[in-house]
Formats: sequence, C-alpha cells, structure tokens
Amino acid sequence: MNPLHPKKLLLTKWTAVKPVSRNKHFLVSKVIAPEPPELVIEWVELEAVYSKAVTRINWRELRDETLWRQGWV
Repeated sequence: MNPLHPKKLLLTKWTAVKPVSRNKHFLVSKVIAPEPPELVIEWVELEAVYSKAVTRINWRELRDETLWRQGWV
C-alpha cells in the first residue's frame, strides 16, 4: 500500500473489506482539522457512495488492509 498522509486523503476512494451498514464503497469527504491547528489530524469523514451516509473514523484505520482497500475494488 502507498504511504498515507492525512492532508492528502481528501476525495480518496476506499472499499470496505466487510460492508459498513450495507455500504462497501466510500469517499473521504472531509478531513477534520483539530481545534488548535498545532495538533495532529486524527479523524476523517467517509461518505458512502450509494447511500450518502457519513461515518467518522480515525484516519489510521485506513492503513489496516483487513478493514480497507484503497480505491474501489
């Protein structure tokens, strides 16, 4: 897998290995900046492509290949 950086995640595509609320394909719709800007980015919002449901996760979970695949597979 390519190295990930939280600032470069916006609008990237992801596929859940196991469906999340009956959704499999997601798009990073928002990178949530911390309140004091000096802190590191922790959270991103994933928007399901089909249902438009939004899920907030820790962006480091996207590195786990047992949970997520980069791109729409």
